[in-house]
Amino acid sequence: MIPSKKYILFLFFSINFGINAQNTYKNWSDIIRKNEANWFGTDEAKKIAENVLLYQRDIGGWPKNIQMQQELTPAQKKELIAIKNSTKEVTTDNGATSQEMLFMSKMYAQVKDDRYKESYLKGLNYLFEAQYDNGGWPQFYPLKKGYYTHITYNDDSMVNILNIIKQVSEQTDFYSIKPSKEIVEKAKKSFDKGIDCIIKTQYKQNGVLTAWCAQHDEFTLAPANARAFELASLSGYESAKIVLLLMTIEKPSAEIILAVKSAEVWFEKTKITNLEEKRVLNEAGKIIDKKMIPTQNAAPIWARFMELDNNEPFFCDRDGIKKKSIDEIGPERRNGYSWYSDAPKEVLKKYAAWAIKNGVKVSEAAASDKKKVNFITVALDGSGDFMKIQDAINASPSFPYEKVTVFVKNGIYNEKVRIPEWNTRLALIGESKEKTIITFDDNFSKINLGRNSTFYTATVLVEGDDFSVSNLTIKNASGDNGQAIALSVVANRAQISNCNILGNQDTLYLSGKDAKQYFKDCYIEGTTDFIFGGATALFENCEIHSIKSSYITAASTPEGTAFGFVFKNCKLTAESSATAVYLGRPWRIYAKSVYLNCDMGKHIKPEGWENWSKPDAEKNALYAEYNCRGEGFQPTKRVAWSKQLKKKDAEKYTIENILKDTILNWYSK
Repeated sequence: MIPSKKYILFLFFSINFGINAQNTYKNWSDIIRKNEANWFGTDEAKKIAENVLLYQRDIGGWPKNIQMQQELTPAQKKELIAIKNSTKEVTTDNGATSQEMLFMSKMYAQVKDDRYKESYLKGLNYLFEAQYDNGGWPQFYPLKKGYYTHITYNDDSMVNILNIIKQVSEQTDFYSIKPSKEIVEKAKKSFDKGIDCIIKTQYKQNGVLTAWCAQHDEFTLAPANARAFELASLSGYESAKIVLLLMTIEKPSAEIILAVKSAEVWFEKTKITNLEEKRVLNEAGKIIDKKMIPTQNAAPIWARFMELDNNEPFFCDRDGIKKKSIDEIGPERRNGYSWYSDAPKEVLKKYAAWAIKNGVKVSEAAASDKKKVNFITVALDGSGDFMKIQDAINASPSFPYEKVTVFVKNGIYNEKVRIPEWNTRLALIGESKEKTIITFDDNFSKINLGRNSTFYTATVLVEGDDFSVSNLTIKNASGDNGQAIALSVVANRAQISNCNILGNQDTLYLSGKDAKQYFKDCYIEGTTDFIFGGATALFENCEIHSIKSSYITAASTPEGTAFGFVFKNCKLTAESSATAVYLGRPWRIYAKSVYLNCDMGKHIKPEGWENWSKPDAEKNALYAEYNCRGEGFQPTKRVAWSKQLKKKDAEKYTIENILKDTILNWYSK
């Protein structure tokens, strides 16, 4: 028999409804938030709702961490009924009460069972009753002794509550149950008190508003400790949800606007963009190890706990002792806790639109942004715009019309720094050459990326044209362990002045298509080929210091290039153990290296130059000197294929000729 069209249509909708209404989620919170609306009208949902009603205490709240979808035995049901009037362990922690209220609202939207409505309203009343007079909420109510009495932002507890009360106060359609006018008015007052508490608990660091702690003392409102590994600190995670809540308020007060603006600045200042979390999972998908891997230009993350006075991230084991890295704490806490978060990125994403909407004039914002991006301060103590140099560079505009200055205060900055190709016109200025230090310890073996591993080792990598750096130290701290670049410049029109560039083998790499670079008043040290590459580079008034007997330069000047490495008025010095140092050898056969008016110590070998087993280099390379002095200057003993320039030839080696075809006077600015 052929079924009728009407029957087929009925069967189609019945099958589809059954598929759409089927619960496929195992976690209680996922069941509530991810199931489609029609599932809440199924028999399965009704059965779970009976459990939720049993778990709710007479006071109105629920205990936490219960998988309420799990079937209950008759004995368990009897026990839950017996403790209905108990107030023990009733909480808003870990989403408890808030998520059960949402479940009941979704149930009532599909099934008009008054028990669901009453359950929701009892939960709402519980939230009202639990609120402190100052507007905050404890973690447990009735109060549980210990840190649980603190005002609790931890795990978004208070934000979850305020989001419920906000929906009620604004009489939105988010919840299916519509309270009385009396309850709506009560919700408005409760919400306002909660926001007032948030404003009053925002932490001032040296007089400047920043963010919030996971817990605040219920009397003093000061940041407070919780568990042994949850010490008073500024929170990169909880603060994000607080700010997102504040940003949803229509017609915010001046205090709310200031709170949001201040928090946004703090999030920009404290973001981390050179680390990524690597998780190691077992066969069951459980985390068995976490490591933070140094990564250039990583997606921004924030530490869960930061020092109150300087925003430095810290980590704790159950002994409560602060550590600088998660690697320093045991595997139980390292792998069983969320130490980093990307939650604040949502604040930064939404901030501009919020600012314009809420009265921050475009002209003001532009002026503020211009000041911010054209002069950025980096300070380890948190007194600047950023605590990490890379974060400041990441915050700089791409291809700016005007120079962007990143001023780095004294301190030892243990980080790899990259100035990308799009960060042109960037000036990196240290507070002092001796005390502003950028250091990292990558080397060829450590990188282990094949034959070209050397080029990944740089402590500072410059790719953006029209770059300048002054008054600081750049160091590769790996020691004498093979190729290890301190500074790599693969950009055009780069100026390096009054800097220490420290390393061993391959300290300074200079390259870039038709690139011209200028070094003035610098100290450069290394062992083997410690100035190498194919760029045209002028060194003036620099000290070139050899740590051991080896080679100073290894030029790879392209064929047809007028100048390679040029040293003018430089001083060549060495450690006492370095007694046999060559001026250079050819990395490529068209290498050019010239020394003019330089003071050469006795460590320079009489023959001066070496061909690196490349006979063709003797025909094509230009290795020359002019008017040098010192015990190491022995022109009559130099290899026959090198040159001693005549005055007429030496006069061509002017800064204008060497660095021509560049922006007018770029090197003197």
